[in-house]
Amino acid sequence: MELRHLRHFVALAEEEHFGRAAERVFVVQQALSNSIKNLEDEVGVPLVLRTTRRVQLTPAGREFLAAARATLEQADQVIERARRAARGEVGRLTLGFVSGLAFGGLPEVVRTFRELYPNVSVALQELTAQEQEAGLRAGQLDIGLMLLPVRDPAFASEALWRQELVGALPSSHPLTSRERLTVADFAQEAFVFFPRHIRATYYDQVMRWCASAGFAPRIVQEAIEVPTLLSLVAAGLGVFLPIRFFERLSLPGVTYRRVEGAPIVDIVAVWRRQDDPPVVRAFLQVARSVLAAERVGEG
Repeated sequence: MELRHLRHFVALAEEEHFGRAAERVFVVQQALSNSIKNLEDEVGVPLVLRTTRRVQLTPAGREFLAAARATLEQADQVIERARRAARGEVGRLTLGFVSGLAFGGLPEVVRTFRELYPNVSVALQELTAQEQEAGLRAGQLDIGLMLLPVRDPAFASEALWRQELVGALPSSHPLTSRERLTVADFAQEAFVFFPRHIRATYYDQVMRWCASAGFAPRIVQEAIEVPTLLSLVAAGLGVFLPIRFFERLSLPGVTYRRVEGAPIVDIVAVWRRQDDPPVVRAFLQVARSVLAAERVGEG
């Protein structure tokens, strides 16, 4: 039994006339008549009573009409769902992100995406860059958000927005009396920072920046989370060089200052190059739009 047979039957039942029903479904009258006859042969009972003036349904035809309408409606829903999936409007998105992005950009992106695509289930996982790479390879993540691109040909990546590094100092620190600093101003300071194995690329970038000014940071305390590091700054243990959007995390006792010549850090989306589902493309489109105002020099 084909869907076209059901559509022909519903049209005939509603029009009660072979000629009008044929016009409605864009076939010649003989083709419609043959379609109904084939349907009746398959069902095994008469569905319509043919007279010279009109067509009437048999009792079996009336029962069949209700089922045919329900079947066609369900088929239309299945087709529409497939089309929406192809547009990235339904499904599931599993998103990994590095610690800290929850304070800069990610909430706005996820909120906007969920507003635009309410039928997509979004699962968030806070993971290190290394854990995200493993999750992407295993198919456990659809997309990852991390600092700086992954240099692996199996992955595609795109810088969604860029942020400069800033200085985070104890509010009582003498350097807070100046609006702008240089990296050399930190040469004699104690630092709090990530362990290198947690943020190797970020760590090395900061080390190179400081080395360009002739010193190596004296790290007195390590922590793996940005809020913890900023709490250590507030406690006066040392200074920190976070990404600019962490200024949003207004912690009592911490003052942020711009630093001349600060490196720019790319926050990138990473996904499997050979697996580019519509839901990933939809998320990237939303992220590009929302994060445009987060780029350096704006916002």
